[in-house]
Amino acid sequence: MTEAGTFPLPANLPVPEDTGACVHLPGHPMPPLIELASTAGGVVDLFLLSLSRPVLVFVYPRTASPGEEVPESWNALPGARGCTPELCSIRDGLHPLVEHEPTLAIFGLSVQPTAIQQEAATRLRLPYALLSDESLALQKALDLPTLQWQGRTFLQRVTLLLKEGQITQVHYPVFPPDKAAAVALQMLNGSRHACVPESCEEADGEAEVAEAE
Repeated sequence: MTEAGTFPLPANLPVPEDTGACVHLPGHPMPPLIELASTAGGVVDLFLLSLSRPVLVFVYPRTASPGEEVPESWNALPGARGCTPELCSIRDGLHPLVEHEPTLAIFGLSVQPTAIQQEAATRLRLPYALLSDESLALQKALDLPTLQWQGRTFLQRVTLLLKEGQITQVHYPVFPPDKAAAVALQMLNGSRHACVPESCEEADGEAEVAEAE
């Protein structure tokens, strides 16, 4: 297995519940003038970008650094573990997404600093950029759901489809995380506005996406 290969998810991960924390997001306008640092260099204003092309944003909590031993306290948080599998599934499932929507822009988004995101993007050979909301500016503007761990705030996993300056579709909670790209393809097809874990299982065979950690 290479660093940019696939990574199986641990068994028996706790399943996140749909708490209704994203019920307000479909149809919500994107906040202007929020510039997010990008691993591709420079900054990205998701509001401005979505005015000219559709945008998929895969929001995730955090990736572990190489050699980092992930504590059981992290694994025990519903929806926390699985960021590397999710990012790799997007990488491996990128072609069907872009084939369906050639002008589609795709990003990962977390609160981690750009330097940490850049290491992950390089190591995992991600063909899309990661955006940093380290200041929580976007989180606060959209009231995105968060989780607390070791005294720090992280974003919960959620996928947003943006068009013409607003959020048009939402996938929350995202579970299992390595199926995020498959469900995103359904979002592009206009067949899903939100998703709970039970219905996510129905998407497993509807889009071929390599399982990755």
